[in-house]
Amino acid sequence: MNTLAPRASMLDALAPLKAWWPIVLGLLVLYVPTYWMLAHGLWNTDDYAHGPIVLVVTLYLIWQQRAVFMREASLLPTSLETVVGWALLVFGLLTYAVGRSQDILLLEVGSQIPVILGALLVTLGVSAARALWFALFFLLFMVPLPGFVVDAATGPLKQYISVIAEQVLYAAGYPIARNGVVLTVGQYQLLVADACSGLHSMFSLSAMGLLYLYLMQHTSTVRNLIIIAAILPIAFAANIVRVMVLILVTYHMGDEAGQGFLHGFAGIMLFVIGLLFLFLLDWILGFILPDRLRNRAQA
Repeated sequence: MNTLAPRASMLDALAPLKAWWPIVLGLLVLYVPTYWMLAHGLWNTDDYAHGPIVLVVTLYLIWQQRAVFMREASLLPTSLETVVGWALLVFGLLTYAVGRSQDILLLEVGSQIPVILGALLVTLGVSAARALWFALFFLLFMVPLPGFVVDAATGPLKQYISVIAEQVLYAAGYPIARNGVVLTVGQYQLLVADACSGLHSMFSLSAMGLLYLYLMQHTSTVRNLIIIAAILPIAFAANIVRVMVLILVTYHMGDEAGQGFLHGFAGIMLFVIGLLFLFLLDWILGFILPDRLRNRAQA
């Protein structure tokens, strides 16, 4: 009898969640086929390999705030919240329908945000949406980048990376020259391709950087803003390091080494270097802009 009591109390505590099964089932019917398609397509590419991580983290963040779904039924949303919620829900469903029927992943995947936000406003109101704001925001990093954004950003990024890599390595004494985005080092020629622009790496590193800030909960607004502003420059700098390492590997070990296993390792290295730079910046800012309120509370 004693062993059953804790289980019974736990089930009683989770009982309010039963009312959400119809909504959860509806979301599963809509988006499980989408996730299945992503898992067998886009998520298998290097550019969007972070997609499953974003999904798992989002589910974890929602589970952390599960108390939101257990609020009393008497606390109903206002009429304005209901109207806005239905508008978002209808807009999200229409966006999903267009994206699904026309095979536009940008719309199909992106529709999750207005659909979930609309359902929250209709059922629980703005307080629930406020509690889950970061989980909804984090879903943005699952949405594929629009083609026009990729096309507009890739060219300039490749150019900047080529120029900086050439200047740094030339200053270090290496026999390197550049023609556009083609680098000649010794007897080898290397093309800074679209994949080397680092655009998608910036996207995924931004996701991890913002998640890090959310979990750290720094009380210093200035510290948070500095780190947010530094995420993209850090990702850009890490990508330059990756390209220079590939150039050096090719120069010292040959073209096969540069284009083989070490090329794949360099992608992982970019992500690790970016995160290390981010942690280092946060550590330094901790001395300049400490979390004073938190320290006082602990004292």
